[in-house]
Amino acid sequence: MLGACKKVGNDEKLYIMKDLILITGAARSGTSIVAGVINICGAFGGDLASPNRNNQKGMFENTEIREQIVKPYLRGLGVDHMGQYPLPDISNIHIPVDWRFKIEKVMKKQGYEEGQSCFYKGAKICLSWPVWKANFPNSKYVIVRRKTPDIIRSCMKTGFMRAFVRPHIQAKVGADNEYDGWKWWVHQHEKRFVEMMQSGLEVREIWPERMVHGDFTKIKELIKWLGLDWENNEQKVIDFVDEKLWKAKKKGNQ
Repeated sequence: MLGACKKVGNDEKLYIMKDLILITGAARSGTSIVAGVINICGAFGGDLASPNRNNQKGMFENTEIREQIVKPYLRGLGVDHMGQYPLPDISNIHIPVDWRFKIEKVMKKQGYEEGQSCFYKGAKICLSWPVWKANFPNSKYVIVRRKTPDIIRSCMKTGFMRAFVRPHIQAKVGADNEYDGWKWWVHQHEKRFVEMMQSGLEVREIWPERMVHGDFTKIKELIKWLGLDWENNEQKVIDFVDEKLWKAKKKGNQ
């Protein structure tokens, strides 16, 4: 629920936002497609990353939050800011007291208006989920799923996914090759998904490949669960979802 405005710092007023819609999953799972649909259906995400060769319709991730808040936090933990290796130890993680303040400040600067539904998409959310739970306790989480072999193949063909190319990193996780290294990595994410569900968070899973093949039943249910507008945006969603891009993604080109 929204609260009153509060004063911080030099009398700057920030809204107390609705708790966020948080979209996560292992990288290369289709989080950008799902975030794009959620954005189309009315959720505010702020200034979002532009399309690139890896995500041709856009990443739908707030660049400033990722680069100025999330990555520095991970570096401070002594783990990989790219979320590849090493990963955070959830049992030994610290909770920043100013996390929510920082997120709200970015969103307000980028155009947030009181009462809007807001989302943040980031694969690294599930790797540090206690931080988000502590600061946005009533948020709804969307976990994007994809078949493990498809994620692995995409990682191996994506330029910035490089951790398990290195034999010494493979050895640290008990893998004999790059494929098995990424398999370990996917399973670590799956463990985080279970932890999130068992902790009492409001979580829904979504498999975007279904809507890419023309079945919009589950994404429609998800949008309604999030309190967003499906009816007036259905055709926009259909136009946005492109089977050719998903096929390219399966080949590792998106």
